Amino acid sequence: MATAAAQQVAGSDTETGTAAPKRGRKKLLVLIAVPLLLAAIGGGLWASGLLRGVLGGSPPPAEATEGQAAAPAPAPRAPPVFLDMPDIIANLNIGNRRTAFIKLRSKLELARAEDRQAVEAAMPRLLDLFTTYLREIRPEELRGSAGTFRLREELLNRANIAVAPARVTDVLFLEILQQ
Repeated sequence: MATAAAQQVAGSDTETGTAAPKRGRKKLLVLIAVPLLLAAIGGGLWASGLLRGVLGGSPPPAEATEGQAAAPAPAPRAPPVFLDMPDIIANLNIGNRRTAFIKLRSKLELARAEDRQAVEAAMPRLLDLFTTYLREIRPEELRGSAGTFRLREELLNRANIAVAPARVTDVLFLEILQQ
């Protein structure tokens, strides 16, 4: 009789639906999670450009449509033009402590070959700007790759100011000695 009562109680639990909400929650989770996952994947494909051509967006630039001729290939880029800078030796700003020096050997990369004469004519101004900047730098500012990167950016900005309208595209360091 006890087993019949237990079966009847167990049967009433399934009939009242205590087990059904657990299964319903799983279904609800699947019904929400699957569309969200698909939307995220679709968004990623759209952002990467894979779906734009398929769904009517602008076609990739490499493809030519049937009525149009293929775009001409860009002209080959001219080889870079480099100009040697004279060696610069400057004392660093360290306050009242003992003196510290920097020796800098560098090259300038020019945008066009025609700019070479303008840069050579502005060389005294370039040397003055570079030396003045180097004298204001503290040794701590030159430490590590970040310090070298900041030095390159500052010298590039000063070079472009000095040689305008000519353009310097990069300052290349051949030697940086700090003593």
